[in-house]
Amino acid sequence: MKVAIIGGGCAALTTAFELSRPQHRGRYQVSVFQEGWRLGGKGASGRGPSGRIEEHGLHIWLGFYDNAFRLMRECYAEQLAADPAKPYGDWREAFVPEPDVGLFSATEFGGWQKWAAHFPPQPGLPGDPLPPDQLFSLTSYMARAFSLFRLILLDSQVTALGVAGPGPPQDGIDEATSRMSALLRLGVFSGAAALAEALGVLATMLASAPAPLDSSVLRSVETVCNQLRRWLEDRFLVEDEHRHLWEIADLTLANIVGLIRYGVLSDPRGLDAIEDFELRDWMLMNGASQRSVNSPLMRGLYDLAMAYEDGDPQRPSLSAGEGLRGTLRMFFGYRGALMWRMRAGMGDVIFAPLYDVLKRRGVRFEFFHRLTNIGLPPGGEIRPGDQTYVESLTFDVQARTLDGAEYRPLIDMCDRPCWPSQPLWDQLADGERMRAESWDLESHWDRRRADVKTLRVTEDFDLVVLGVGLGAIPHVCPEIMARDERWRLMVQKVKTVASQSFQVWLREDVDALGWRGPPYIAAGFVKPYDTWCDMAHVVPEENWSERPRTAVYFCSVMRDPPQPPADDDITYPARRREEARRDAVSFLEGPGRLLWPGAYGDDRSFRWELLADGVTGPDEIEPTGPDRFDTQYWRANVNPTDRYTLHTPGSTRYRISPLDMTYDNFTVAGDWTYSGFQSGCVEGAVMSGLVAANALSGTPSLRDIIAYDHP
Repeated sequence: MKVAIIGGGCAALTTAFELSRPQHRGRYQVSVFQEGWRLGGKGASGRGPSGRIEEHGLHIWLGFYDNAFRLMRECYAEQLAADPAKPYGDWREAFVPEPDVGLFSATEFGGWQKWAAHFPPQPGLPGDPLPPDQLFSLTSYMARAFSLFRLILLDSQVTALGVAGPGPPQDGIDEATSRMSALLRLGVFSGAAALAEALGVLATMLASAPAPLDSSVLRSVETVCNQLRRWLEDRFLVEDEHRHLWEIADLTLANIVGLIRYGVLSDPRGLDAIEDFELRDWMLMNGASQRSVNSPLMRGLYDLAMAYEDGDPQRPSLSAGEGLRGTLRMFFGYRGALMWRMRAGMGDVIFAPLYDVLKRRGVRFEFFHRLTNIGLPPGGEIRPGDQTYVESLTFDVQARTLDGAEYRPLIDMCDRPCWPSQPLWDQLADGERMRAESWDLESHWDRRRADVKTLRVTEDFDLVVLGVGLGAIPHVCPEIMARDERWRLMVQKVKTVASQSFQVWLREDVDALGWRGPPYIAAGFVKPYDTWCDMAHVVPEENWSERPRTAVYFCSVMRDPPQPPADDDITYPARRREEARRDAVSFLEGPGRLLWPGAYGDDRSFRWELLADGVTGPDEIEPTGPDRFDTQYWRANVNPTDRYTLHTPGSTRYRISPLDMTYDNFTVAGDWTYSGFQSGCVEGAVMSGLVAANALSGTPSLRDIIAYDHP
């Protein structure tokens, strides 16, 4: 069967990986159609001047990305077995564990202070087979939370009293229930010792109790939560130095109480049952303080999820269900490290190996193909229960290769296959003219093309997978949008947001510039660039004649204009890119001094000479002052397919599942689908790609998709 996959991001390539597995014995002949010259979607990166890595933004993998890590571990192992001389190596050489996270908090005097947290390694590695007793259920998360609170108690008071004891009971649910009943008869727990014992008992009860939990267990949970909140308030709220501990505990307890009050633990919908609530409102309703919902932890969570409608910082919006799902998985589901950095660019570490393995399996790649329509057979409105199919695919062919040869997209950089930041013009017919005329083959607004191509069902394809970003749907599916109300509602209700980023390469490391602490990932800082990370570890992978000491990446959401641009506004991306540049320069001239005081002179101006120049040639005069920023890298991710997918309250029900077979030869893949983890991240995209492969081939089994919890 001939399968046409549209798009080259994580979801699309995951589907290609599954359908091209050897056990299918060549049943699926897969072709990937990609706009422009590189794979990666929102995770694409390229190599620019001096071989420097130029990303769409800051990309970090989280330690609970089990499906994504499993994919890449298989990919690396297959590549290594096929060609040990290839420079990809072992997957553990491609990822670096990151245990440290930082958050910023505004002080009452107008300054900022940073909170740092170190997360110890957890057993196993992401992508390992799950231990038999590891469950991704709400009760198991609650059990882990109570175990964590117990450790806080023991570390802070109970050990000093000499009653740390042997730990929580190990005799199962009956013994635990008996002990909890005895504790509850006391009415009020007699200090930290009894409270610590109660937390240990609760952890055992929740880990052992069958679902749904009976009323006695629920009453025990709520009683202990109330007592724990009082203890935390007495100990931490009055101590400003430790108030973040109280804020984190306050938020956690509010969520536990809410899950009980609203019956979520026994609701077959799980966390989807509270999808209509906004996360902060949900926490306030269940006892969290206003101080806690405005804490650095919450700001960091919203920044991580880019959860601001239209990119407006005054309009935070995150559904309670998906916000909790992501937070619980992040803090209680990670293995190895909380976060993992990639050794080089995402294009180098993820998409080059995937491309190489898929090519070896026989997958065809058709670059420079921009989808313009998915054609349907004649008919009227498509209503629920109707069935139809995809009849044709129409593409703008943006460019043709010389003599019709296959486009070879990778270049070698520091002995590593990489994607370039520009097309390889010398492989293209009229490539020099296109370069001279500044054709932008990744811009939605640059509609120049070499040809038009239409593929027909049964002749050119049998099955179709649509793996582009949600923002592109109205532009690539005009027929479906005109006839299918569900798709119109999805585009209307599931929102997207633009983002911006910049990277600087510095001649001094951040320690020398006054930064104190590990080079962790930090969020919750001053907008418009609220998230940043010291990426010194990638510099050795670049090809500088005079190597900088570090590279630092910044990113954030980007506010949308009052009116969307017209489809023929070819200058729109350049205007938004200039806006991102102005924001970056203003950041370095202002808030940046709070991070690196040593980067500023006696006149409090930024020392622009710190920026390493890999752009200006040896015979050119290096720019000075703010103009030197032009030698760095920045971008505005405003293309429809580059926009980040939000999970606003009430929007999940409008997402279309890859398992929906209204179109019997067509499925969807992307972090915007309903696929088990509705989050704009690599894990969500990979899970969607796995579900899409299941929809077409029956494999992988949905049970084998880790933490897939939807019917």
